[in-house]
Amino acid sequence: MNSISVIGVGNMARALAGRAVEGGHAVEVIGRDPAKAKDLAAALGGGATAGTFGTAPAGDIVILAVPNAAAVPVVTQYGNALAGKIIIDVTNPMNADATGLTTPDGTSAAQQITEAAPAGAHVVKAFNTVFGHTLTPGRPMDVLFAGDDARAKATVSAFIESLGLRPLDAGGLEMAHWLEGAGLLMISLANHGVGDFNFALGVTTFG
Repeated sequence: MNSISVIGVGNMARALAGRAVEGGHAVEVIGRDPAKAKDLAAALGGGATAGTFGTAPAGDIVILAVPNAAAVPVVTQYGNALAGKIIIDVTNPMNADATGLTTPDGTSAAQQITEAAPAGAHVVKAFNTVFGHTLTPGRPMDVLFAGDDARAKATVSAFIESLGLRPLDAGGLEMAHWLEGAGLLMISLANHGVGDFNFALGVTTFG
Protein backbone atom coordinates (compact mmCIF):
# COMPACT_ATOMS: atom_id res chain seq x y z
CA MET A 1 0.00 0.00 0.00
CA ASN A 2 1.03 3.58 -0.58
CA SER A 3 1.12 6.72 1.49
CA ILE A 4 -1.12 9.27 -0.22
CA SER A 5 -1.25 13.04 0.24
CA VAL A 6 -4.25 14.81 -1.24
CA ILE A 7 -3.85 18.55 -1.74
CA GLY A 8 -7.35 20.00 -1.79
CA VAL A 9 -10.53 19.61 0.23
CA GLY A 10 -13.17 19.86 -2.51
CA ASN A 11 -15.45 17.17 -3.92
CA MET A 12 -12.78 15.42 -6.00
CA ALA A 13 -10.30 15.47 -3.13
CA ARG A 14 -12.91 14.02 -0.80
CA ALA A 15 -13.89 11.29 -3.28
CA LEU A 16 -10.34 10.17 -4.01
CA ALA A 17 -9.23 10.36 -0.40
CA GLY A 18 -12.25 8.32 0.63
CA ARG A 19 -11.58 5.67 -1.97
CA ALA A 20 -7.91 5.57 -0.93
CA VAL A 21 -8.87 5.02 2.71
CA GLU A 22 -11.19 2.22 1.58
CA GLY A 23 -8.23 0.75 -0.32
CA GLY A 24 -6.17 0.57 2.86
CA HIS A 25 -3.75 3.41 2.08
CA ALA A 26 -2.32 5.86 4.59
CA VAL A 27 -4.02 9.13 3.65
CA GLU A 28 -3.07 12.72 4.45
CA VAL A 29 -5.34 15.59 3.41
CA ILE A 30 -3.97 19.09 2.98
CA GLY A 31 -5.83 22.35 2.50
CA ARG A 32 -5.18 26.06 2.80
CA ASP A 33 -7.88 26.10 5.49
CA PRO A 34 -6.52 23.88 8.30
CA ALA A 35 -9.96 23.48 9.86
CA LYS A 36 -11.44 22.10 6.64
CA ALA A 37 -8.53 19.67 6.27
CA LYS A 38 -8.99 18.45 9.84
CA ASP A 39 -12.73 18.07 9.35
CA LEU A 40 -12.21 16.08 6.16
CA ALA A 41 -9.62 13.81 7.79
CA ALA A 42 -12.00 13.16 10.68
CA ALA A 43 -14.87 12.41 8.30
CA LEU A 44 -12.71 9.98 6.30
CA GLY A 45 -11.67 7.97 9.33
CA GLY A 46 -9.34 5.05 8.70
CA GLY A 47 -6.43 6.84 10.31
CA ALA A 48 -6.52 9.74 7.81
CA THR A 49 -4.54 12.76 8.99
CA ALA A 50 -4.47 16.46 8.18
CA GLY A 51 -1.21 17.92 6.90
CA THR A 52 0.02 21.49 6.88
CA PHE A 53 -0.26 23.39 3.61
CA GLY A 54 3.12 24.33 2.16
CA THR A 55 5.21 21.83 4.11
CA ALA A 56 6.56 18.60 2.62
CA PRO A 57 3.68 16.16 1.98
CA ALA A 58 3.97 12.84 3.82
CA GLY A 59 2.77 10.80 0.86
CA ASP A 60 4.89 9.18 -1.83
CA ILE A 61 1.97 9.93 -4.14
CA VAL A 62 0.63 13.49 -4.09
CA ILE A 63 -2.81 13.97 -5.64
CA LEU A 64 -3.22 17.53 -6.87
CA ALA A 65 -6.97 18.02 -6.46
CA VAL A 66 -7.21 21.80 -6.71
CA PRO A 67 -8.86 24.03 -9.35
CA ASN A 68 -6.79 24.10 -12.52
CA ALA A 69 -5.92 27.79 -12.14
CA ALA A 70 -4.34 27.03 -8.76
CA ALA A 71 -2.37 23.93 -9.80
CA VAL A 72 0.83 25.52 -11.12
CA PRO A 73 0.96 28.15 -8.33
CA VAL A 74 0.56 25.40 -5.70
CA VAL A 75 3.31 23.26 -7.24
CA THR A 76 5.55 26.32 -7.51
CA GLN A 77 4.91 27.21 -3.87
CA TYR A 78 5.77 23.69 -2.72
CA GLY A 79 8.96 23.71 -4.78
CA ASN A 80 11.57 21.19 -3.66
CA ALA A 81 9.17 19.72 -1.09
CA LEU A 82 7.76 17.75 -4.03
CA ALA A 83 11.14 16.38 -5.17
CA GLY A 84 10.97 12.62 -5.59
CA LYS A 85 7.17 12.57 -5.40
CA ILE A 86 4.69 11.19 -7.90
CA ILE A 87 2.22 13.98 -8.62
CA ILE A 88 -1.18 12.91 -9.92
CA ASP A 89 -2.81 15.78 -11.80
CA VAL A 90 -6.60 15.45 -11.87
CA THR A 91 -7.37 18.93 -13.22
CA ASN A 92 -9.30 19.91 -16.34
CA PRO A 93 -8.26 23.26 -17.87
CA MET A 94 -11.47 24.56 -19.41
CA ASN A 95 -13.02 27.96 -19.87
CA ALA A 96 -15.96 29.27 -17.86
CA ASP A 97 -18.69 27.96 -20.18
CA ALA A 98 -16.92 24.61 -20.79
CA THR A 99 -16.64 25.10 -24.54
CA GLY A 100 -12.86 24.94 -24.85
CA LEU A 101 -9.56 24.30 -23.13
CA THR A 102 -7.56 27.15 -21.65
CA THR A 103 -4.19 25.60 -22.48
CA PRO A 104 -2.48 26.43 -25.80
CA ASP A 105 -2.57 23.87 -28.60
CA GLY A 106 0.16 21.28 -28.23
CA THR A 107 0.40 21.42 -24.47
CA SER A 108 -1.62 20.51 -21.40
CA ALA A 109 -2.14 21.39 -17.77
CA ALA A 110 -0.13 18.30 -16.83
CA GLN A 111 2.83 19.47 -18.92
CA GLN A 112 2.65 22.93 -17.37
CA ILE A 113 2.67 21.33 -13.92
CA THR A 114 5.69 19.26 -14.96
CA GLU A 115 7.55 22.43 -15.91
CA ALA A 116 6.78 23.92 -12.49
CA ALA A 117 7.68 20.76 -10.55
CA PRO A 118 11.16 20.18 -9.12
CA ALA A 119 13.66 17.75 -10.61
CA GLY A 120 12.91 14.19 -9.59
CA ALA A 121 9.15 14.68 -9.37
CA HIS A 122 7.06 12.77 -11.90
CA VAL A 123 3.66 13.99 -13.09
CA VAL A 124 0.98 11.51 -14.14
CA LYS A 125 -2.35 12.66 -15.55
CA ALA A 126 -5.19 10.59 -14.12
CA PHE A 127 -8.78 10.72 -12.83
CA ASN A 128 -9.67 13.82 -14.89
CA THR A 129 -12.11 11.72 -16.95
CA VAL A 130 -14.00 10.58 -13.83
CA PHE A 131 -16.65 12.69 -12.10
CA GLY A 132 -15.92 12.81 -8.38
CA HIS A 133 -19.47 11.98 -7.27
CA THR A 134 -19.41 8.73 -9.26
CA LEU A 135 -16.44 7.41 -7.25
CA THR A 136 -18.66 5.68 -4.75
CA PRO A 137 -17.03 2.68 -3.03
CA GLY A 138 -17.41 -0.58 -4.90
CA ARG A 139 -18.36 0.96 -8.25
CA PRO A 140 -15.97 -0.27 -11.00
CA MET A 141 -14.86 2.27 -13.57
CA ASP A 142 -12.06 2.87 -16.06
CA VAL A 143 -9.38 5.44 -15.23
CA LEU A 144 -7.33 6.73 -18.16
CA PHE A 145 -3.84 7.94 -17.33
CA ALA A 146 -0.71 9.24 -19.08
CA GLY A 147 2.86 9.98 -18.08
CA ASP A 148 6.47 9.81 -19.18
CA ASP A 149 8.13 7.91 -16.33
CA ALA A 150 7.55 4.15 -16.51
CA ARG A 151 8.06 3.54 -12.79
CA ALA A 152 5.72 6.36 -11.79
CA LYS A 153 3.08 5.08 -14.19
CA ALA A 154 3.37 1.54 -12.80
CA THR A 155 2.92 2.90 -9.28
CA VAL A 156 -0.13 4.94 -10.30
CA SER A 157 -1.58 1.99 -12.20
CA ALA A 158 -1.26 -0.22 -9.11
CA PHE A 159 -2.81 2.54 -6.98
CA ILE A 160 -5.78 2.80 -9.34
CA GLU A 161 -6.26 -0.97 -9.18
CA SER A 162 -6.14 -0.86 -5.38
CA LEU A 163 -9.16 1.45 -5.49
CA GLY A 164 -11.16 -1.19 -7.35
CA LEU A 165 -10.84 0.70 -10.64
CA ARG A 166 -9.38 -0.37 -14.00
CA PRO A 167 -6.26 1.57 -15.10
CA LEU A 168 -5.86 2.19 -18.83
CA ASP A 169 -2.50 3.56 -19.98
CA ALA A 170 -3.02 6.23 -22.65
CA GLY A 171 0.70 6.73 -23.35
CA GLY A 172 3.19 9.54 -22.72
CA LEU A 173 2.43 12.86 -21.08
CA GLU A 174 1.82 14.43 -24.49
CA MET A 175 -1.48 12.50 -24.40
CA ALA A 176 -2.59 14.53 -21.38
CA HIS A 177 -3.80 17.19 -23.82
CA TRP A 178 -6.24 14.69 -25.26
CA LEU A 179 -7.28 13.35 -21.86
CA GLU A 180 -8.09 16.92 -20.87
CA GLY A 181 -10.07 17.21 -24.09
CA ALA A 182 -11.95 14.07 -23.07
CA GLY A 183 -12.79 15.74 -19.77
CA LEU A 184 -14.24 18.66 -21.73
CA LEU A 185 -16.17 16.22 -23.92
CA MET A 186 -17.71 14.64 -20.82
CA ILE A 187 -19.01 18.02 -19.65
CA SER A 188 -20.55 18.59 -23.08
CA LEU A 189 -22.12 15.13 -23.07
CA ALA A 190 -23.57 15.80 -19.62
CA ASN A 191 -25.08 19.05 -20.88
CA HIS A 192 -26.41 17.56 -24.12
CA GLY A 193 -26.58 13.92 -25.20
CA VAL A 194 -26.52 12.25 -21.79
CA GLY A 195 -28.41 14.95 -19.95
CA ASP A 196 -26.81 14.51 -16.51
CA PHE A 197 -23.47 13.83 -14.83
CA ASN A 198 -24.24 10.31 -13.66
CA PHE A 199 -22.10 8.44 -16.17
CA ALA A 200 -18.52 7.36 -16.73
CA LEU A 201 -16.20 7.24 -19.72
CA GLY A 202 -14.84 3.77 -20.36
CA VAL A 203 -13.49 1.32 -22.89
CA THR A 204 -15.23 -1.83 -24.04
CA THR A 205 -13.01 -4.53 -25.53
CA PHE A 206 -14.20 -7.31 -27.82
CA GLY A 207 -12.58 -10.74 -27.77
